[in-house]
Amino acid sequence: MAAPTSTVDLSAALITVPAPIGHWLAILPVAHCITLGAVLLMLRGYPRLQAWLAIPGLAALASIDAALLAKVAADGPLTMVMGRWLPPFGIAFTVDLFGALMAFTAALAALAGGIYALPDIGETGRRYGFFPLLMLLMAGVTGAFLTGDIFNLYVWFEVLLISSFGLIILGSEREQIDGALKYAVLNLIATTLFLVGVGILYAAFGTLNMADIAAKAGDLRGTAPLMTLASLFLLAFGMKAAAFPVNFWLPAAYHTPRIVVSALFAGLLTKVGIYALIRVMVMLLPVERQELSPVIALAAAATIVVGALGALAENDIRRLFGYVVISGIGNMLAGVALGGLGGISGAVFYALHSMVLMTALYLAAGEIARRGGGFSLSALGGLYRQSGGFTALSLVLFLAACGLPPFSGFWPKAILVKASLDLGAWWLAASILVGGFLTTIAFGRLFLLAYWRPAAIALTPSGPRWRTGLPLAALTALVIGFGILPEQLLALSQSAAAGLADPHAYFHSVFPEGRAR
Repeated sequence: MAAPTSTVDLSAALITVPAPIGHWLAILPVAHCITLGAVLLMLRGYPRLQAWLAIPGLAALASIDAALLAKVAADGPLTMVMGRWLPPFGIAFTVDLFGALMAFTAALAALAGGIYALPDIGETGRRYGFFPLLMLLMAGVTGAFLTGDIFNLYVWFEVLLISSFGLIILGSEREQIDGALKYAVLNLIATTLFLVGVGILYAAFGTLNMADIAAKAGDLRGTAPLMTLASLFLLAFGMKAAAFPVNFWLPAAYHTPRIVVSALFAGLLTKVGIYALIRVMVMLLPVERQELSPVIALAAAATIVVGALGALAENDIRRLFGYVVISGIGNMLAGVALGGLGGISGAVFYALHSMVLMTALYLAAGEIARRGGGFSLSALGGLYRQSGGFTALSLVLFLAACGLPPFSGFWPKAILVKASLDLGAWWLAASILVGGFLTTIAFGRLFLLAYWRPAAIALTPSGPRWRTGLPLAALTALVIGFGILPEQLLALSQSAAAGLADPHAYFHSVFPEGRAR
């Protein structure tokens, strides 16, 4: 692959040759989000115009990410250097298959959420900045997936957190403020732990470039406090991903904002935590991940079971889905604990599946409330008689969340169970299966009460709205497609896992002529 820049001496800031146009794809998604967010902010007095600029902007973001994914899949990791300083001194965006897959899937989920928001977010919400905040949220999420610098990973976490604070209080209701406070405190603690870890890492390695850290880790293993670093990162990213025992903030917060905001949070934010955990523990600190694997496995099993039990006990659909998010995080943690091609590819596949599915589930919850009059299972009923099509669509999503064939949730769970049994971790495989069984009971209860049971009061017929039905149907189609035709996504997940386990191509993209010593 051609180098993004050329220079005589890596230790000096010299005038460099501009990068090939293809390398600009690495930074273009983030630049697009920030630019469009700024434009939308300047148009806050024109709420209708905001919406009709934001949706094409989100579609353009998905197109850019698709082009980036195609290029990375064809040519390997891609690096774009900021300014005149080459790595490891300068800031680099380095995109491998794992990051490109996550960014593209996030863009699809955001596009679906943006379309759903057209009727769901009124003029007041738009004036308060829903669409500018959404674009800045996507800047943070995309930047986290594409950066090749661990300090800038922290920076993009901050960007998405700031924008998410604005989204979660959109409407300024008492319940939203309470949920935002819990969300903010726990995430700021996690961010602080992450920043402390970055400081220790820089003191030990003298670099923040991920490729450089991965290359130097073996030489410093006997002198640097790498286990301390790994433990700090595990706690910080585990808290951001809502893993047990630091998961209690999620069901206390995700049910409070507007439903489209909950959908975006459930689909995207916890996956950024999982992405960071996989990137750091698998690519940068693989030996420490191996040593911590029993702890990660225990946390994974507990997260799966606690999430499933919480879903079984809930009466509010939004809180029920929040616990389903937590249980899914446990499955991804199980892949991190297992390691190897099977474990990591299962975690990657599950993350992509969960981004689509959880966004769709919360959007479906919004439709349930619109058709049934609320989110409480004790008051809902009769949805099947009101709309057979919406019932069938909901059933597909419920079965996918339970991990049942032929939908997308089945394959990553099957991969993780096989990887667990191959390593003799039968109890971890059992926790995945038990979690799926309990989740099936929880969704069966939801379906019987909200859909099959006759309504307590006569429901006013509520026909479909294309701006809410279209994104929900499109995401459901992806869930079905991933399940029926999983080969391509499975191959991409395995390639992404292989690139994390052996980051030689990632390193070569950053240092095409070898690292300066």
